[in-house]
Amino acid sequence: METDAKMPEGDEVENTDSSASETLKTINGGNSSTKLDEEIRHDLELAAVYVSDAQYNRNIFFDTSPQGVRLYMLYNHKAMLVLVYLLIIVNLGLAVFEDPALVPLPIWATMVAELICLSAFTGRLIHYAKVIPAKKFWKDAKNICIMVIILLTLVDMIIYGSMKAAGLYGVRWSRVLRPLFLVNITEGRQLRRAFRSIRNALPQIFYVFLLFIFTVLMFSLMALKLFGKRGLLTNNGSPYFTDYLQIVFDLYVLVTTANSPDVMMPAYNANLFFAIFFIVYILINTYIFMSVFLAVVYNNYKKYLKEEVRQLVRAKRYKMVRAFRVLQETLGEEPTVSQSRWNQLVRMVQPNISNAHRELLWSVSDTDRKGHIGKMAFVQLADILNIQVITMKSRPHPLQTWQPGLYDSAPSRFIRRIVQHKVFVYTYDLIILVNAVFIGLDEENPLISNVEWLFLGLYILEILLKLYTFEPRGFFAKHQFWNWFDTIIIISALIATIINSSLSSAGSSRQVLDIVFILRILRLIRVMDSIQRFRTIINTLIKIGPTILTFGQLILVVYYIFAMVGMELFKGRVKFFESGSTDPQHEFCGNPLLKGTDFAELNYCRNNFNDIISSFILLLELTVVNQWHDILYETSLGAHARIFFVLFHVVVVIIIINIFVAFVLEAFFVEYTVAKSHLQTSLEKKIEELELGVQQDDMDNNLVESMETSENDLGSNEAGKGKPSLMFRIASKRYKTVDGLLQKIFEADLGPEDIIEEEDIENPPQSEANIQNPVYDAI
Repeated sequence: METDAKMPEGDEVENTDSSASETLKTINGGNSSTKLDEEIRHDLELAAVYVSDAQYNRNIFFDTSPQGVRLYMLYNHKAMLVLVYLLIIVNLGLAVFEDPALVPLPIWATMVAELICLSAFTGRLIHYAKVIPAKKFWKDAKNICIMVIILLTLVDMIIYGSMKAAGLYGVRWSRVLRPLFLVNITEGRQLRRAFRSIRNALPQIFYVFLLFIFTVLMFSLMALKLFGKRGLLTNNGSPYFTDYLQIVFDLYVLVTTANSPDVMMPAYNANLFFAIFFIVYILINTYIFMSVFLAVVYNNYKKYLKEEVRQLVRAKRYKMVRAFRVLQETLGEEPTVSQSRWNQLVRMVQPNISNAHRELLWSVSDTDRKGHIGKMAFVQLADILNIQVITMKSRPHPLQTWQPGLYDSAPSRFIRRIVQHKVFVYTYDLIILVNAVFIGLDEENPLISNVEWLFLGLYILEILLKLYTFEPRGFFAKHQFWNWFDTIIIISALIATIINSSLSSAGSSRQVLDIVFILRILRLIRVMDSIQRFRTIINTLIKIGPTILTFGQLILVVYYIFAMVGMELFKGRVKFFESGSTDPQHEFCGNPLLKGTDFAELNYCRNNFNDIISSFILLLELTVVNQWHDILYETSLGAHARIFFVLFHVVVVIIIINIFVAFVLEAFFVEYTVAKSHLQTSLEKKIEELELGVQQDDMDNNLVESMETSENDLGSNEAGKGKPSLMFRIASKRYKTVDGLLQKIFEADLGPEDIIEEEDIENPPQSEANIQNPVYDAI
């Protein structure tokens, strides 16, 4: 193969691969004439576990005995992880079927399901106890937390079941603990890090919050003295600013701008100059203090997060050094790892990696072509494996094989050149924009309807021309997102349009017609990938997507806890009636205390805590904060309701959302501006040096590339040009793990001792039998 000829020491590598393959067969129990003894087999497994831990930033103090290593590998198996998260979802989802239920189920059914989940969590915990030394297990706070949650849940289930059996009222108070499983499982380290960052930033946030509350109380006192005795009335006829506590609440709501300008209008109508009071208040509290909150949160969050990332980098280096020491051989004066041993290790860490890809990575590590690498080159293995490289295969077009004369004729080449030209892309972008104008016109007009058939025909022609130009398997490669997206949307629109046209009654085809319009509108999304600025922003958002999901879990945990508390406090207080209901209670949402309130008049009855879905939607509305003071009218419940909603606003809007914004700003800035890493640049240089690189002039920054993660096809346009049949390119600049992005964010702030850790590499902790468990992995 031409590619092999261009690879350094290709024949030797192939022989090594064969040996590695036989080695793996022996390790996996295959029948091979060459048997590795137990010690070598264990060394490879142990080193593979170390590298895998470093690659995915797992920092667990595991037992290094052969049995311990195998148990640890099973503990980290993907199937086990999927099962754990599936059970957590089931456990959280039980709220849908429990009182107050969206879909009621018998108590015994939900309890049996919860017992199954608890049993699985207990088994997972026991498995973890077998993996790490007992002393470390009992010192890990997250293990104790899981055990306490399981014990409290069992106690609550017994008490609640007994009370229900006796016909008494019971409260499932342990449901608020369910999200803590998500936080305390071993794989929830990013979520734990987010919670710890919040905890560490709380003291500084608390001081700013106290000052903020002081200004609110001071302005409330001024408002009481300024407006309280003027006899002013609100729009509903009640006294204006005469109750101090009500003034405090109204001005707190004003900080969120939800009741502006309503709260100001009685004073403003009475005297023009009274508006100055509210303007000054808004400037100080809404714009200055809220900005200070963001600054304090951002500064403290970044400071503590940087320290945790520093520990993460150190732990990662420790893992790789331990792997090196397990596999090291003495060749000359310095300990090294041979190419054959390195190949065996990489095959164990990433079994699906291709031979060519593995050879490419080795050539990056062994820059001097010695056949072995030293410690510092080996330590970079985890980072190299995290760089996503696509293996590009060149295949001839089927028509070129079946009808070479026709496919290679002058008219055929002319058509293919047109399809590959930028003008073709711009032309169809223009067609999509024109189609958008027609979509906005009256669909009942026969002319518009016929024109839509024209657009649909043009879209089908585009796909056919691309399939004619590009090799079909390359066009529909596994991760060719936009090709699949376009084809599915167009075919679906064609089928839906045909069905819609065949239906005689407009009423019976309304739903199909809606689907047709939605599919046509979705086609407009494709235009975003053609505009450079849009492409850059979207690529950046995709890259920081995994990190955003961490905060999604954080918000899910907080929402779930508040939802459970809200359902127990406020369930049944508000009832929703369908539109057109003749029930007289429809006017006040089933609660006479809400009669005449803004809550009832605005028809907010569906904003309630009567089930988990409604609770989450209500909490989302509170997060947005618009009209949230009107939602509080559901609380003719007393002061405790206001405390609940204000506490939610402080925790979610002021603290968590600010931290989320701070992190997204930092991550977006890094991804939008930072240069490629040194390792990635070295890999790209090696690809270019070996003349195995795909031309990327027209491919850089394309959204498709950000979604490519595995083997792809070059297509017929790359075939037959004297290029190797197997080529490579860097898939994207995003990170496989959240920790990888965090390390990149703070790379400039970390000193050389944190990145290289030469002293720690040479003198790792001697007092422990394994890697010291980093402080940040405990809660």
